[in-house]
Amino acid sequence: MAISGLVITYNEEKNIEKCINALFKVCDEVIIIDSLSKDNTVALAQANGAKVISQAFLGDGPQRKHGLQFCKNNWILNLDADEFLDVDAVEFIKENKYLQNDFDAFSFRVKNFLADELIDFSGWYPDHKVRFFNKQTASPSESMVHQKIIATNEKKVAVHILHYGWDSFEQIVAKKNQYSTWHANQLFNQGKRIHSFKPVLNGTVAFLRCYFFKRGVFNGLDGITIALIQAFFSYMKYSKLLKLQRLEKIRLSERSF
Repeated sequence: MAISGLVITYNEEKNIEKCINALFKVCDEVIIIDSLSKDNTVALAQANGAKVISQAFLGDGPQRKHGLQFCKNNWILNLDADEFLDVDAVEFIKENKYLQNDFDAFSFRVKNFLADELIDFSGWYPDHKVRFFNKQTASPSESMVHQKIIATNEKKVAVHILHYGWDSFEQIVAKKNQYSTWHANQLFNQGKRIHSFKPVLNGTVAFLRCYFFKRGVFNGLDGITIALIQAFFSYMKYSKLLKLQRLEKIRLSERSF
């Protein structure tokens, strides 16, 4: 098939072999853009038939965009190392259903797993992501975190990606904390400025939405935990942005003397 698998990696020795082997089910090449991993990611990727390009991390969107130039095909399957196509998605691609209409990007449903347990509440399912697109008219955005594919004619399809992103709640919290830092810096660089009540307000709204409106309340301790994690992410994102604003104000006041 004329499809290029594209994956950005950093220290993914746990997942990379399974990821590459899964991609080769529908791709005729796999390109790895590796952010200078310190483990065996690169060696394992090369041993499993992938072409590896080393590139210091540019940000989520820019890193993916950088990889497009190394892909020989127009159709790109851009999964993360801990994401795999479900059976229905494999069939969708193998049966060439993506070529039957004039769409240049496809948004798949994502099944998020904590260890082997599906999280299908608190807004985590159906979580849609565009991971399959035609690079002639669609491309990753420049966002540093949670990038999106900018497409001309996007289509949502009811097929699935399996995302095995975490083994524990601790890992989810750590990842959300990292994302909140990246997101705060991105918002600050874009000129976004907020009031001091924004972190608490948005954190509270995020909890209420996930716990009550997105069915977390019906999922016991896991439901309240996921809702609290989402509230934590929202609170920390804006709290860190507020901190950047205050540091900026201090620097500007010092220059005025």
